[in-house]
Amino acid sequence: MKFFSLKNLEKRRIVPGHYARFIHTEHLTFAYWEIKAGSSVPSHSHPHEQVVNMIEGKYQLTVDGVSATMVSGDVAIVPPNAAHTGTAITDCHVIDVFYPIREDCC
Repeated sequence: MKFFSLKNLEKRRIVPGHYARFIHTEHLTFAYWEIKAGSSVPSHSHPHEQVVNMIEGKYQLTVDGVSATMVSGDVAIVPPNAAHTGTAITDCHVIDVFYPIREDCC
């Protein structure tokens, strides 16, 4: 069994305004995001299934051309290879879960 403290994990800037701490298990990657209001992630896709868990804030997420404004308690499923982008309307805290492990970025 492993235990982690987020404060002890390196915070990485992935794109301007998007900072994450990563935990990898045998099959999953967890990304704990701090996102600054007004910052955007460019449209991209990856072979991983992604579960977006809004913890705090307001975030505009677009997946395959369908947009939704997410708030605390909302969850979105991003299918593998789906084009997606997002913009933080306010400062946000988000937890993303990826399957399989994100070895490509983190």
